[in-house]
Parts: sequence; C-alpha cells; structure tokens
Amino acid sequence: MKKGNGKGDELMASNYIRFDWAMKRLLRNKANFAVLEGFLTTLLNEKIVIQKLLESESNQEDEFDKYNRVDMLAENSKGELILIEVQNNNEYAYFQRMLFGTSKLVTEYINRGEGYDKVRKVYSVNIVYFSLGSGKDIVYHGKTEFRGIHQGDVLELTPFQKQTFKVDSVSQLYPEYYILKVNDFNQVARSPLEEWIYYMNTGDIPDSATAPGLDEARQRLKLDKMTKEELNAYYRHLDNIVILRDNIYTERAEGRAEGRAEGHAEGRAEGLMEGRMEEKREMVHNMKSLNIPLDTISQVTGLSIEEIKSL
Repeated sequence: MKKGNGKGDELMASNYIRFDWAMKRLLRNKANFAVLEGFLTTLLNEKIVIQKLLESESNQEDEFDKYNRVDMLAENSKGELILIEVQNNNEYAYFQRMLFGTSKLVTEYINRGEGYDKVRKVYSVNIVYFSLGSGKDIVYHGKTEFRGIHQGDVLELTPFQKQTFKVDSVSQLYPEYYILKVNDFNQVARSPLEEWIYYMNTGDIPDSATAPGLDEARQRLKLDKMTKEELNAYYRHLDNIVILRDNIYTERAEGRAEGRAEGHAEGRAEGLMEGRMEEKREMVHNMKSLNIPLDTISQVTGLSIEEIKSL
C-alpha cells in the first residue's frame, strides 16, 4: 500500500496487506505467528516466541473500530504479556489510554490470593498513524525507574531479588511502553526497525529489507492470496481510512486557516466561520453514513451530540 501526498494521504493498493488488517484477520493464525515474532524481536531487541494469543477486553467490534483501531494480546514463552495496538484516529487522551490498558492487564492476569511476585510483565506496543504528543523521534520507549532526589542514583534490586525474579533491574518488573509514530517516517530505512516502520507506513516491503519477520510477511501477507470477498472487505477498509484521514486533515487545515484569519475584519471572520461550519456539516454527514457512534463524531469534530443530531 502506498500513500499519496495529497489531501487525506489517500492510499493506493500494493502487493501486501496493510498491517492492521493483517493483525485483525491473518496474524491471529498460529501459522503466521512468525511475522509478529519477527516484528517484536526487532522492536524489543530480544528473541520473542509467541506462546498463544489471549482475549483482551479492549477489543472492539463496532463499525467505527473496525478501521479506526485494532489490538492484539499475546503471551510469549516467558509468560510475559504483549499488547499491540494500531490506532488510526487522533485521540488526545491516548497516553492515558495506554496506562489504562496496561493497568487492566496487570490486574486481570493475576489470580485472587496470589502473591505480588506473580504480577505479569506487560509490554504495551502502540503503532499510531497520527501526531501523538510533541517530539522529533519516530520511536519512543518508556519504562519505570526510581532515582534518588538527593544522590541521583537509581534504586537497584538486591542479589536475592535478581535471582528470584530473574531480572537485572527494577524497571524490568514494570510495564514498558513503545510508541511508533508511523506517519512521521519519511526517509530511507537504514535499520531493521526502520524497515518494519517503512512497511507499516507504505505497505511495501523492499527486496533489500532483511528485518526478522518481513520475509514471512512477503510470503503470507500478499493480496493475491485473498479471496474476492476478502479483497472487497479490505478495499472498503482502505476507503474508510481515507475518509478518516481526510476528516483529520480538514480539521487541521481549518485550524490553520482560522489562525491566519485572526485580526481580519469581522465580516471576513464571519465568512470563515460559516465556511468552516459547512465543511463540518459535510464531515458529519460522511461519518454518519459509516454508522460511526455519535460520541466518536463529537470527539473528532468538536461538536456536541445535539449539534451533530441537528445536522
């Protein structure tokens, strides 16, 4: 899949299936675990073997979430939990959502009465197709450590704790977060992780790419292996993403136009507001036609539910 540079970053078909669709439909098959294992091995910089997939309460099945986001919960051979989420839509509280998701996993996957030493390690891997936060990098890693406020030293485990928990640092006991800002990658891939990000961004896998898992992706995520019905559903998925990105693009353009219009005559400002409202009416109409929930439309457009109903 390739991206254009025009309004909405419209998507064009390529030889390979988009990653979030593959997660939803193909990578849940044990025969295809090698693709995910290769990606996670590249990202976490250690050999990852997926033991099984688990159910996550955050999985959504309504019409909007079918193309807005998809998530997958895996358990590796060490009993650690890995939550992978792809998010297409801008969400201002996404950082808190990451925290909520990992917190639920920590509490869900420990039996009542078990000691705290049974708390599972959680990795939260977030692949976002929108501008999350403010930063220059494309991959961010977050972990927990305790640093002295007077001496500046990092609080370490005792030798007994290291032996018991089979880790080297306190941070390895806590959830870790990875954020891949896929849309911000616009350069030649020079590392295995960048090769993966390039595929997630464009849908293409160059012949020169050698990152773990991409060879399996070449073999198993090809469009020509899909049935006609699967292809039709997949192209509807791409169309929905185009509409979603177009809405986000329009919102940003309106904001910039409004900023430039500040200080102009009152008549100019009123005309701008009327034009902006007309564009929002069209946006709401498109999203309603896709049966997107009203509260989600409200979040994207900034309109109240009452205003949305009246349009």
